[in-house]
Amino acid sequence: MIGLDTNVLVRYLTQDDPDQSRRANAIVAERVAAGERCFLGAIVLCELTWVLREAYRTSKADLVRTLDLILATRQFEIGGKDLVREALDAYRTGRADFADYLIGASHRHDGCEETVTFDRRLRDATGFRMLSRQGPGGSNA
Repeated sequence: MIGLDTNVLVRYLTQDDPDQSRRANAIVAERVAAGERCFLGAIVLCELTWVLREAYRTSKADLVRTLDLILATRQFEIGGKDLVREALDAYRTGRADFADYLIGASHRHDGCEETVTFDRRLRDATGFRMLSRQGPGGSNA
């Protein structure tokens, strides 16, 4: 099995660079033909959502659909697949980024009772606790 870097996965999915897309397609097809899968680490999926959102202006609905398809695709082996699924489920209806929910899921898996954060988008998210933004003496930090 080989692991794919985010840039290879982006070329494979977007097909926006003819030369790099051809090479990404070829390596995936070569591995599938050999009866193997390509490994995608959870961090690759975090980077993927960021790249697709920021560089390609992909909507959240399309990001969720893309991650669902990747999880269901037989040519990919997903590292931490259960954590990725948990994070994706929270991301579907949450206000924060996919990576934030993956961090929370990873922390819970590793025995943390909660993840503390300053990110207001996680205010009502399960497993997160907001820390006050007030610094010493009541001033905003």
